[in-house]
Amino acid sequence: MTMPANHSDKNVPADVRIVEITREPVELYKILKFEGMVASGGEGKGVVAAGQVLVNGKIETQKRKKIVAGDTIEFNNDRISIKLASAVTTEVSPPKTEAKPVVEEQVIEETSSNTVATDVEKNENK
Repeated sequence: MTMPANHSDKNVPADVRIVEITREPVELYKILKFEGMVASGGEGKGVVAAGQVLVNGKIETQKRKKIVAGDTIEFNNDRISIKLASAVTTEVSPPKTEAKPVVEEQVIEETSSNTVATDVEKNENK
């Protein structure tokens, strides 16, 4: 998510866009691509390799440079600051398992009739 340049973050200059990422790290060329600073990932890799991109004020030539929250990226008169989006966590409870009373009743009935039959057989043998 990109926030406009007139954001209220006190630590970032007004001419810098804040870009929120949901996970970190993110490869540099991907940020250039997803933020529309270049037309494609290939173009992103090319401008990085050519030394046209600054990360934290220094020329960066690693296409797959790992970008994390707090980093700033400059390219083609566009400056962005990376911020980690606050994750919303929800507790997921395990699926409920329902007892199957019909099966239990059948087992109890079978056990009872076997017991009765065994008792009857014992009585007949006496």
